[in-house]
Amino acid sequence: MSDMQKEKSLVRRFYAALDGAEVEGLPAVMAEFCDSGLNWKGYHPFNEITGPEAVATRFWQPLRRSLTRMQRRLDVFMAGQNMYDDPGGVWVVSMGHLMGLFDAPWLGIRPTRKMAFLRYCAFHRVEGDKITETAMFFDIPHLMMQAGLQPFPPQTAAHLVQPGPKTHDGLMFDAQPPQEGERTLAAINAMVSDLGQWALGLPLEEELARTWHDDMIWWGPAGIGATYTIERYAKQHSGPFRAGFTNRSGTGHICRMAEGHFGGFFGWPNFRATPTGGFMGMPATDKEGEFRVIDIYRRAGDKLAENWIFIDLLHFWKCQGVDILERTTGIECP
Repeated sequence: MSDMQKEKSLVRRFYAALDGAEVEGLPAVMAEFCDSGLNWKGYHPFNEITGPEAVATRFWQPLRRSLTRMQRRLDVFMAGQNMYDDPGGVWVVSMGHLMGLFDAPWLGIRPTRKMAFLRYCAFHRVEGDKITETAMFFDIPHLMMQAGLQPFPPQTAAHLVQPGPKTHDGLMFDAQPPQEGERTLAAINAMVSDLGQWALGLPLEEELARTWHDDMIWWGPAGIGATYTIERYAKQHSGPFRAGFTNRSGTGHICRMAEGHFGGFFGWPNFRATPTGGFMGMPATDKEGEFRVIDIYRRAGDKLAENWIFIDLLHFWKCQGVDILERTTGIECP
């Protein structure tokens, strides 16, 4: 089995070229490193984009014109074999923040001319010497809140610019022992098996304790927030979330992988559920919605210790008939 260093090197060179290019040169960088049929899955309102030039002109160039002097601040960098055969292969994952000076409007969000952080996570499928597929989620409501907007009612947990791993060992530029990645993937799979259907039959905190450390940290998206310890996670997110939904579908992931003590997954969508009890301070709709999610985990021993979550809440609420961007900024996005 490959140690995935070739694929990691490709993505690191891609990031260096992308971050170092002038705005006008971004399409050429995308074309150099990405396949002409690149499938790019992004946060609403970008959704799916085909081809490197379209990704450059629709996403990267407007963002770079808005967040000037942008720098990428990596907290996790890893690669792994997808546990699924379709689409299999090696995926390279990075997570952190894109930081810049918020100097021009983006998606109708008024600039502050101050530092701003766009938290992101990206999964890149590498085939040969090209990136053929990308899922890149970024927390737009978090940026809105930094600009003084309130896209959602008050959240149940804490709003923060989120740090990286407590252990500061998430940048795996070198090859890692395969058995450590296998242990991490096993811990993630056990958690998904336990919690994926909300049907284990145990009290929630006991259920969580099977696969999580008691001092777990759940770094949730803006609109929900971050929470610490099993007890507070159960009260500040997991319990309210389960109470707010019924008819949860099975879990569907496109990629699930791990390397070292870290791993993660994404889906398109991950699952569907019906808001019948209210969610995020908004009333029930009784209309099925879909959740597009990226999760990144850190394992300690045989249990999970930290979890960074990216949920496309703009897409979820758009499907429920509420356009959060338009309602908050007054500007309709395509």
